[in-house]
Amino acid sequence: MSRRLSARLLTACLVLALGSGTAVAAGPAPGSPSGVTGQSRVPDPYCYDEPSRPDADLTDLKAGFTSSNWMRTLQAMYKRRWPSGEALAIAQANDRYWDQFVDKRSFDGFAESMMVAIHEETHMWDLDPSRTDWDVHIAAWINGGQQALAVPLHGGFPRKEILPLIKDRLSSSMDDIYLRDSTQGSYRLQGVLAEQNAGLTGLPSVTVLQEFIKGVGASNARDIAATNLRYLLLYLRVAKDKHPAYWAQIKAEPKLRDLVLTQFLRTAYWLEKSAPYTGKLGSKDADKITATNYAPENIAVLEEFTGRKVRLDAQKNCTA
Repeated sequence: MSRRLSARLLTACLVLALGSGTAVAAGPAPGSPSGVTGQSRVPDPYCYDEPSRPDADLTDLKAGFTSSNWMRTLQAMYKRRWPSGEALAIAQANDRYWDQFVDKRSFDGFAESMMVAIHEETHMWDLDPSRTDWDVHIAAWINGGQQALAVPLHGGFPRKEILPLIKDRLSSSMDDIYLRDSTQGSYRLQGVLAEQNAGLTGLPSVTVLQEFIKGVGASNARDIAATNLRYLLLYLRVAKDKHPAYWAQIKAEPKLRDLVLTQFLRTAYWLEKSAPYTGKLGSKDADKITATNYAPENIAVLEEFTGRKVRLDAQKNCTA
């Protein structure tokens, strides 16, 4: 479940020299919660959704695909099937790192490479120094009409502290990278939220293109989304149980509470949308991890932190 980046790009990510994408004007889409103004709160009740048309015809785009028109093709295919993807591609059109992520050899390979490409370009947008101050505040591209800005973090504690709460090996390959690695494991709430958002945004990018997925380039998209939500929920539990002063700080931040709630509901939304493609976009472990995410102790800390009840029935993308 690892993503291989060049040493040059990894270094660039770590120092936040993350390209030159143009910021999209942040503002909530109609019916969406606002994550961009100081004291705004998610409506209650609320269901997360966003536009997508996974059956829109792409025959002409596939037939006309070349290695030189890939960005135009990318924007056109997402305009038809997932407008948020088009908006992100437009926002990041000038980023010089696209070439390291995009497979230009065939349309099917191109479609499959979108999980990594959209994942990484979400990082580029979120972590641009104009929007993120490491460990102080973070930004998150949620969808084409909603971006969270200046979400306070107050530092935090190393994310490796959640390891004792993981009692299975369902996420072991990601645990080795993000929790057991000496550098990655030292990242705090910034790292948890940044990886959670990028991994989650990668899931719809291939869910809406699933018929073109033939290999392994997107074969863990659902696992990544489920695992990163696991990390976020466990981080909240450790904050409450082991770092009460920090818990009190972050629980007093409406924008952070809203972001956590939105990401929980958004994960449920896209895991449900992608469920028919288990085996192509993820392993059966993704559903097992999701089941642990809904354990009573995880739902309890989520609801205490956000101040909202969430639905546990078929509409898991909704508050109660």
